Amino acid sequence: MKLFLASGNRHKAEEFQALARASALPLEVVSAAVVGGMPPVEEDTGTFVGNARKKAQALRARLPADAWVLADDSGVCVDALDGAPGVESAYYAGPQGDSAANLAKLAAVMRDVPAANRGAHFFCVLLVLGPGGEEQIFEGICRGHLGREPRGGAGFGYDPLFVPDGYTRTYAELSEAEKNQLSHRGRAWARLAEWRKSGSKA
Repeated sequence: MKLFLASGNRHKAEEFQALARASALPLEVVSAAVVGGMPPVEEDTGTFVGNARKKAQALRARLPADAWVLADDSGVCVDALDGAPGVESAYYAGPQGDSAANLAKLAAVMRDVPAANRGAHFFCVLLVLGPGGEEQIFEGICRGHLGREPRGGAGFGYDPLFVPDGYTRTYAELSEAEKNQLSHRGRAWARLAEWRKSGSKA
């Protein structure tokens, strides 16, 4: 099964390709770049599912009628900020969607928050859109807390600030295999893989 990824984010494409390789299933994630790139999408629905659906539908319009699309929407939800940035994670520092600026803003906002109140979780929705509008939705969550300062050179986005439960290292300090096993995206992908194993018609 070939899944066209509705994202222009190179890091996401690499992460999903690694998840596909590790799933031991005939799943191939193909970057939107092979069909001219990801069309611009205004992520304004207010929900992870709604944003993922808009992205999937936008790329679907560029593909053959029998193609399948994979879209995700994800974000970090901080307890002390009442769940923010949440669905607005990609645009926390402004509409330009600058991931470095987003990370810097969250680190600054949380700098003086005590350790007991630094709880957070990453949430991911994966949406698979197929011929005829068939839709499957898979969710994943990883709980943890935010560090004081960004650490680590791997990963992307808020990874250098997020420490998953049971670890002292941030997402950005974990190996690819470690992160993919416990991350919100990895857990959502595991549910997608179970759907495929169950004998879906795709």
